Amino acid sequence: MDELLSEKEQIERMRAWWSEYGFYVIGGVVLGAAILYGLNHYQTAEVAAQEEASALYDELTEKVAAGDLDGAEVSATELATAYGNSSYAAQSKLAMARLYMDKNRDLDAAETLQSLLAMDGVENFKHIGRVRLAKILLYQDKAEDVLTLLEGKDNAAFAARYADALGDAYVALGRFADARKSYETALQEQVPTIDQGLVQLKLLDLPEEAAAIDVPAGVSDAEAPGEEAITIDDAGEAGSE
Repeated sequence: MDELLSEKEQIERMRAWWSEYGFYVIGGVVLGAAILYGLNHYQTAEVAAQEEASALYDELTEKVAAGDLDGAEVSATELATAYGNSSYAAQSKLAMARLYMDKNRDLDAAETLQSLLAMDGVENFKHIGRVRLAKILLYQDKAEDVLTLLEGKDNAAFAARYADALGDAYVALGRFADARKSYETALQEQVPTIDQGLVQLKLLDLPEEAAAIDVPAGVSDAEAPGEEAITIDDAGEAGSE
């Protein structure tokens, strides 16, 4: 009899618990199911978006390979509009910049790469774009802009390429000591990502720096009192000893 009462008490307690908390249990189950459904739906939509972006990028690359500038611009615009900060949009800008250069439209190429640098994320593609933009700016005789673009940028994977481009900019500006340092930095790379032979040739091609000569104020540069005039050749020989 006591056991029967005990079972009845347990049932009553379960009924009381369910009456108080059953709503929350059912709500939790429904909420969990809704979250699971939403997650699956999101993942499905994400995969579909990736596939569509990939298809658009494939179309773009085909048009770039065929030299179809008008068609490539349409595909690039679609990618930028629908998938603005995706890796496919970033790659499309790199491809378009190359096509613009092939068409001798360096201004459009530079603008396209600058739009890549303005994107959120896609850092690896930005490094590639920064190096290519530096080459275009050098082509446009904008060496100062190259310094603004690259100085202070620190990335181990692109350090040599940055240093090489900076060296070219310093040469264009007549800053040969800085160019030498940059080329030497580029050559320190253990696993080459640049043409080290070419960089070595550029380094060897740098002009020798003239030795500095301190001349007292008011004295002619040609000759100081009690000393023979020192020519540039003499200074060069003295520096080599």
